[in-house]
Amino acid sequence: MALSGWFVILMALGAVPLVATGQWYWILVWPAFAVLLGMIDFALAASARTLRVTRNTPSRVRLGETVEFELTLENLGRKFLRGKLRDSWQPSAVVQPTRVSIRVPAGERRKYRLTLTPIRRGERRTSEIVIRSVGPLRLIARQTVLDVPGRIRVLPPFNSRKHLPSRLAMLRELEGRTPVMIRGQGTEFDSLREYVRGDDRRSIDWRATARRFDPQGGNKLMVRTWRPERDRQVVILIDSGRSSATRIENEPRLDTYFESALLLAALATHAGDRVNLLVFDRRVRGRVQGFSGAELLSKMVDAMAPIEPELLEPDWAAVPGLIRSITSHRALVVIATSIETASASTGLLGILGQLTKRHTVVVASVTDPTILETTSQRQDREEVYRAAAAERALLDLSRLSAAIHQVGAEVVTDSPHKLPPALADRYIALKAAGRL
Repeated sequence: MALSGWFVILMALGAVPLVATGQWYWILVWPAFAVLLGMIDFALAASARTLRVTRNTPSRVRLGETVEFELTLENLGRKFLRGKLRDSWQPSAVVQPTRVSIRVPAGERRKYRLTLTPIRRGERRTSEIVIRSVGPLRLIARQTVLDVPGRIRVLPPFNSRKHLPSRLAMLRELEGRTPVMIRGQGTEFDSLREYVRGDDRRSIDWRATARRFDPQGGNKLMVRTWRPERDRQVVILIDSGRSSATRIENEPRLDTYFESALLLAALATHAGDRVNLLVFDRRVRGRVQGFSGAELLSKMVDAMAPIEPELLEPDWAAVPGLIRSITSHRALVVIATSIETASASTGLLGILGQLTKRHTVVVASVTDPTILETTSQRQDREEVYRAAAAERALLDLSRLSAAIHQVGAEVVTDSPHKLPPALADRYIALKAAGRL
């Protein structure tokens, strides 16, 4: 049972006869009259338990996108049902409208459309629907909670896919598919062609030149052309531990790592390489292995969607074993983690030496762009202290980057919006240098 605003107004109107007549009995008569009308209205209201409610909700949506879903209400009772409906999704699902006016005649069915615009990644759920049924006078309503479970998986948005066309063009240039560009150097033999001015003389194939002897024109120099390696292993390890929960530019570090991994995976699979994903802290939280093309990205976003940061330190000692469980061959290992402080990066530095002996290792880390801005703001004492702390943070980052370089790994650091393309560019550079 729920009292409406009209019932409150009706009760307030009792002051009119009380003031007009000055008779005290109106204090008792009018509330009794209002309650009687309310009970009659309550009895005439249809019960929401006679409704059969079904929902048609999409299974997946990308973070930030708007998706429609449908609620079907079938009135199995004998009374006309009118009132309001509220679907109790989690607040982060952002349902619009929050309340829907419904009118369902007896024995008929009505459909109502609502929208979801999730603002958080992961599983968004609802378990019940609240229906408030009112009578013809709209004084007192019947309120009923119906169990109508539903859920939708909110996937990473993959906003970094806007960088994919430009990086694919760089790959095509690297492989020599763009005719106006110079064929890039690689490590796998591709084909033979005639020497032209500007070619590297070290690429001349003297045996092929001897075989192409022309009695009229003499020997024509033949050069070997190369293409970047294909079918190489790329292993992406994402740290889902304590440091990945930090928000930078209103985005958790973990979400930035996911964006970087998706762009790198899309690029690598177009280049013919095999991509594997591990999300870990003290245990493996997500694994994608043995897929390629569009199926790879679909499996990756499904694996990433429900993962949230755990407030604990990752078990770095287990990383070499995890990589051996994926591949026994040389691979490009990309580790997405924070390298802000030496104390938090001790475990990472301890295992990098083992990895670089066998693999090409790249450490990708998100940096806060406001730190650099803070170093230049020194107008008062408070800003000076902040600038000093920012300088210390930059110095720690520089020292850790130097330590990572000393053990043979590479470092890519940038702001959340710039890290995904920066990591993709480093992959292309390593591929061009034949280091995969």
